Amino acid sequence: MEFASASVSVKYHDIFGYKLTKEEAIKWQYKNQKITIIGIKNKLRLQREKYSQKKLKIAKKASELISKIPTVLFVGITGSLAMMNADKNSDIDLMIITKKNTLWVTRIMVYLVLRIMNYELRNPNTKKEKDKLCMNLWLDEQDLIWDKRDRNIYTAHEIAQIIPLVNKNNIYEKFLYLNRWILNYWPKAVKIRGYLEKMMSPDSSLLSSFLHILNIVCFKLQHLYMKPKMTREIVAPTHAIFHPNNWGEVVIKKLSK
Repeated sequence: MEFASASVSVKYHDIFGYKLTKEEAIKWQYKNQKITIIGIKNKLRLQREKYSQKKLKIAKKASELISKIPTVLFVGITGSLAMMNADKNSDIDLMIITKKNTLWVTRIMVYLVLRIMNYELRNPNTKKEKDKLCMNLWLDEQDLIWDKRDRNIYTAHEIAQIIPLVNKNNIYEKFLYLNRWILNYWPKAVKIRGYLEKMMSPDSSLLSSFLHILNIVCFKLQHLYMKPKMTREIVAPTHAIFHPNNWGEVVIKKLSK
């Protein structure tokens, strides 16, 4: 979709209360449109950066703990925190990439480890979300390409702004490369090059087969538990996207006015 205004980037970030500085305007240039409206960090942005610093520390500690799980390949910050634009009461959104055929086994292990270590986790049934971890995006390493039906200015921005905290086997570089379509929207937001896929020690065929079967069982059990409460969440054996609100649609409507 094309937008008529020559200040799409400014309008886009204004939706999130994010006034662009000169440097940010260069980074977040929409397509080939030049931005002439440049500002400075206002009081709101400075306050949100302060809140974000505290949440970032929590995310880093939690990610370091999660990285100890052998099937975890990547942990990254997404959402408002990735832009250092989180409100005081915002949660901490995390994206996790797992080894092949282990997503739903890994998800159980991640939640178990975090709960044992007394991390506060986001519960969809409660309104209080301040500083709670929210693992709302899970991908299997064999399913990293974003669905064509959900490629738009919003999802492109969300991918480009991800902050990697754990990155094994160059999986972050692979993820970006396979989703280089994001440069059609934000060509200067992130550098995407070819990636060198490091080969990790392969699991024995017996262990791999066991994990595959266990993963299917874990998927079916978790899906059965979640199904009555699901709205527009997307779950499958190789990916889980827990985004109940269609922010892409909201943003596109606002930009189209």
